[in-house]
Amino acid sequence: MAFIPHRRPAAAALVLLSVTAVAMTTAAASPSPTPSPGTSQAFTAKVTPVSPDQLRHSWRRGCPVQPADLRMITMTYWGFDGAPHTGELVINKSVADQVVSVFKKLYGQRFPIRQMQTVEAYKGSDAASMKADNTSGFNCRRVGTSGSWSQHAYGLAIDINTRENPYIHPYPGGTLEPPNAKDYVRRPLDRPGVINPGDNVVRAFKKIGWGWGGSWSTEKDYQHFSQNGR
Repeated sequence: MAFIPHRRPAAAALVLLSVTAVAMTTAAASPSPTPSPGTSQAFTAKVTPVSPDQLRHSWRRGCPVQPADLRMITMTYWGFDGAPHTGELVINKSVADQVVSVFKKLYGQRFPIRQMQTVEAYKGSDAASMKADNTSGFNCRRVGTSGSWSQHAYGLAIDINTRENPYIHPYPGGTLEPPNAKDYVRRPLDRPGVINPGDNVVRAFKKIGWGWGGSWSTEKDYQHFSQNGR
């Protein structure tokens, strides 16, 4: 059986897996709004229902979950600027509390996140969201050209700091997504927002039973965590 890559390779850039990390020069995307002055820096999270109007680009009829199956988590996170920000993440309601517990732990460890917006900000485009270094959850989309639903389509997967943690498929030439992530291919890599084997991020998700795409044997999806490990 032919191997089907996790992501769509059509627009991906080619890269050698031996790329050496260099200083990041691309301007960062604007983070989510910072809490108003005087706001406590303690972690806060609010879980609320999601309406179809909030999912105009990321949900459609025929998706494997209904909007009623999803929840919006509005929560604080540490930005790359060292300040707290407020982000939004759409996830399956069955795992909302577990996901909050993970991000609360990461907040306590001051793990930096570039930005956290729903894919609605990118009209449902996974490629655009990744290129913007966005952390996101639900998106009703398929796995590449396989026809199978991605775990994101169930609200059971999260991508974190997509530029610092790219998707790599090592067939001849190598496929890299997003294409602006060539400085972040090597692992381990000691740079802000990078996820490394066995680190705090991987352990936090492992504690709730989620698997990491960075542990896959062939392709590597360093940004990706999911309930079923795929």
